[in-house]
Amino acid sequence: MENPELQKKLDKLLTAYSHQYDIDRDVTVEGGSFPATATFYLRDENYLISKKHVLSAVENYDYTYFYTTDHLDAATLQQQIDLTKKVGMARVKPHSQHMSSYISLVILADTIDEEAKKLIKKTRFQKYFRLALHGWMEYHIAAMETSTNSFLSNPAGKGAKKILEQNLGSSGKSKGE
Repeated sequence: MENPELQKKLDKLLTAYSHQYDIDRDVTVEGGSFPATATFYLRDENYLISKKHVLSAVENYDYTYFYTTDHLDAATLQQQIDLTKKVGMARVKPHSQHMSSYISLVILADTIDEEAKKLIKKTRFQKYFRLALHGWMEYHIAAMETSTNSFLSNPAGKGAKKILEQNLGSSGKSKGE
């Protein structure tokens, strides 16, 4: 990434994520690379008398991929969506204690063209494993257009959008949906 302003914003965002996520920088995956990724894992267990007797357990995962660019067009966005779905789904391992996995793409761009904005808002992907007995996964996208200080997300990505707004929004208000 060459843009120092985007680098500064990414560093600030990664600091916020680092409180609950494991951060990796300069990640290369098959077919592409990301300036950073963040991984969240939570396991919750219920016991009977002692930890040897686990009654139930659930696991939650979030695999977040960060992407930065000076200008985001629809074709580039579609490539990033396809790539993050592919590498994220490869990390999802459904089993009886798996509850949910989220694959998230967080974008910082100076400008985003209108077709890309439409694609962000309409992108939806969910998958249930064994009729949800082995959990589900959901795809999230959140983006910030730094030139206008506006934030966008798909319907599932509102949580990621809120993190962007809280950490990078100068006025506390969001433009866009």
